[in-house]
Amino acid sequence: MTGSEPPMWEDRFNTPDYVFGTEPALFLQEHADHLTPGASALAVADGEGRNSVFMAQRGMRVTALEFAPSAISKARTLAAEKGVEVTFREVDVLSHDWADQFELVVGIFIQFVGPADRRRLFEGMARSVAPGCLILLHGYTPKQIDYGTGGPPFAENMYTEEILRDHFPDWSVLECRAYEREISEGRGHNGRSALIDFVARKPA
Repeated sequence: MTGSEPPMWEDRFNTPDYVFGTEPALFLQEHADHLTPGASALAVADGEGRNSVFMAQRGMRVTALEFAPSAISKARTLAAEKGVEVTFREVDVLSHDWADQFELVVGIFIQFVGPADRRRLFEGMARSVAPGCLILLHGYTPKQIDYGTGGPPFAENMYTEEILRDHFPDWSVLECRAYEREISEGRGHNGRSALIDFVARKPA
């Protein structure tokens, strides 16, 4: 998560339980064919580690960015329990330098920023994708406000197909799909949800 409101993120994750559970997002499970063993991956605003650990279990070399120390602590515990290694880095993704490149960059439910900061965040993530490689994004559409089953209460933070395509205009879009389904991912994401998936390949 971002460091824009540090006490909030610490308060959110400094609990005995895993706010979003320990199982990977269903989106990531359904896109596991993109998780190539031996390839490098970056998990952005990774929270308590459920998604980075899953990628490591698939044999990837994973780096995870997260701001809240309490979340990182739980992520390290989860990685140890699953017997995998993940490089966890405590950073504010809005001031991160995005200097390294990866074969896969993943952002799952990272809608804690509005349009201006989202552009900055996506530009950084795009720089971190190696030429010819992939970005995977998963989040909520504005209709999620009606459901209230997860995510921030700000429609402007949500994604539409147009927003995602516009942020990656020269990329080859493999998937850009809005849909609804029931999800159960800890107490943080639970119930009928308005979702969107985006998979795109950076120009070589």
